[in-house]
Amino acid sequence: MSNDENTAPLGRVFGEIRENWGWLLGFGILSVILGVIGLGMAAFITLASMVFYGIVLLIGGAAQFIHSFKASGWNAKLWHMLISLFYVIAGVVVVRNPVLASGLLTLFLAGAITAVGAARIIMAFQMKGTAGWGLILLGGIMALVLGIMIFTHWPSSSLVVIGLFISIELIANGWSAITVAIAARSASQA
Repeated sequence: MSNDENTAPLGRVFGEIRENWGWLLGFGILSVILGVIGLGMAAFITLASMVFYGIVLLIGGAAQFIHSFKASGWNAKLWHMLISLFYVIAGVVVVRNPVLASGLLTLFLAGAITAVGAARIIMAFQMKGTAGWGLILLGGIMALVLGIMIFTHWPSSSLVVIGLFISIELIANGWSAITVAIAARSASQA
């Protein structure tokens, strides 16, 4: 294979990122730094994200309410208005009491993570003997343990769980961006 044949698929994979990999690398590094900082500020990030979510609910509810007046002749106009009212009420509750909102959301997340863990464990045993079933089992056990840990420390866990999840996601996203940037740089040099 010629050198052009080797780089052509990489060109299709990375596109313009090959020339602009530095921006992606910078974004990745910034994301990791913010995620690490966020690990130390998990309670603040949890409450800030709840307030932001409440504001989004308020804006969405208000927009839907305004839209309901532009929907003359619609049979479901009253229901549309009622839904917008629920959004506004939820937004007010979340903004006024972000601790309560984070507690309820954390409880929901704990239940979802526990259920996912149990489902993965069952799926792993159904796949027993196939390649990778042990990793599925391990993932299921980890999710189940995480869900139980959140439940057993609830409601105090509700002040940090959401902030930790956001921070961990920032770190994972940053590492992914860094990895892609480095691969794109290598492709541009090839």
